[in-house]
Amino acid sequence: MRRATSVLRVGRRVRCYSSSQSGSSYSASSNTSQQQGQQGQQQQQKSQNQNKSQSSEQQGGSATSSHQSQKDVHQDSEGEAKVPKAAQEQKQEPTMRSLKGKKLSNNEWSFKFEQPFKLHKFEQGPPMEITTNKEELIHFYRQMQRIRLTENASDSLYKKKAIRGFLHIYSGQEAVCIGMEAAITKGDHVITAYRDHGHAIGRGDTPKRVIAELLGKKGGCSEGKGGSMHMYSREFNFYGGNGIVGAQVPVGAGLAFAAKTLKTGKVAVASYGDGAANQGQIFEAFNMSYLWKLPIIYVCENNKYGMGTEAFRSSASTDYYKRGDYIPGIHVDGMDVLAVKAASQFAVDHARSGKGPVVIEMETYRYLGHSMSDPGTSYRTQDEVGTMRKTRDPISQVRERLLINDIATKDEILEINKQVKAEVDEAVQFATDDAFPPDTDLYSHIYVEEVPVRGVELSNSFTPGQASSKATQKQ
Repeated sequence: MRRATSVLRVGRRVRCYSSSQSGSSYSASSNTSQQQGQQGQQQQQKSQNQNKSQSSEQQGGSATSSHQSQKDVHQDSEGEAKVPKAAQEQKQEPTMRSLKGKKLSNNEWSFKFEQPFKLHKFEQGPPMEITTNKEELIHFYRQMQRIRLTENASDSLYKKKAIRGFLHIYSGQEAVCIGMEAAITKGDHVITAYRDHGHAIGRGDTPKRVIAELLGKKGGCSEGKGGSMHMYSREFNFYGGNGIVGAQVPVGAGLAFAAKTLKTGKVAVASYGDGAANQGQIFEAFNMSYLWKLPIIYVCENNKYGMGTEAFRSSASTDYYKRGDYIPGIHVDGMDVLAVKAASQFAVDHARSGKGPVVIEMETYRYLGHSMSDPGTSYRTQDEVGTMRKTRDPISQVRERLLINDIATKDEILEINKQVKAEVDEAVQFATDDAFPPDTDLYSHIYVEEVPVRGVELSNSFTPGQASSKATQKQ
């Protein structure tokens, strides 16, 4: 009887499919596996890929592997391949900074930074040690947790189709906006890109107004007209939330120009991502702000990926803090809120004193995809994301600092978690129950002062202080 045999390689397992005239059957043949393993050893020098693919397992749980595979892995008592401890240590570099601080008084602690600041055109940078207290650390923890839970709720609402359009989650980058806020005042100006929910909360807005805006409701921070990418608050000098890549940067320069012209003593902060760092308008803003010594901080939130493209694939130089060329720059660990505060304070003092702009590169990481349509798994591994969560999460770092230095108790931390969760749950309920804006709001916020607007139908025209007849009937 004639028999045809084909071999399918799946990972490190060799599966043998046999067929005959009388029928077909599947077997994971140990004999065939051994033969494939022997062939792999003989042809090891010819092809590394073939060598790896020839490694196979026997039905009993043992494995026939090539010489190269035996060097890379070993088996435990149950026959499972494991990476040696030395290889694990090499793979997972010790990136967690020292969290043990020094107590200076009853309510003061100092912490040293493990990762030095990288400088461009600065002879001296921020101090490598910072002093803080319980109130500030608790505030950092509460604010970052508030952002994280708000984003978790937004993720859930989007999947329920309560939020439409685009949604860019900020989870993982919370230390950037919260640390920066500790170095500026509410009178200073902040503008950012479309990943803006965290910045809105950092400026002083609430989860209630942010989530309502995501749902397009009247109680939102932009009264339901902006949505996810256009958060806004005149009260907190927050100018969005901009949907065009890099377009907010020259607007930020304009805010700084106004501050200098009006002699308000304020500074502007313009944030953008590594994916926008190659935009020409950013370099135009750099040039003007340096010539005019504008009080502005350019913050590049380098979360490693511009959409699905890793930074080195899109940028000839990934030293974003040097991109200003003639503008001094700082590179900072954007996962450490205290390091962000220190670098931001240094840059703000420089700009506010009339010395001109500074570029800060905040090296951070986003846990989720670029937007909700991106699962974030095709261009990076789950192991990479998991390692970042375990070793560098900005919220976990603050929590550990509070606990291991006996600054706060575990019960205090749990109580904050409980309070923030209740706040976000209430915000979701408010946003769900809130009304959509009335039709007449189509005519508002177009000009500084309301002006008459002629509708296609005369009855739909708008007169300041007077609603149109049809719009009134719909309400």
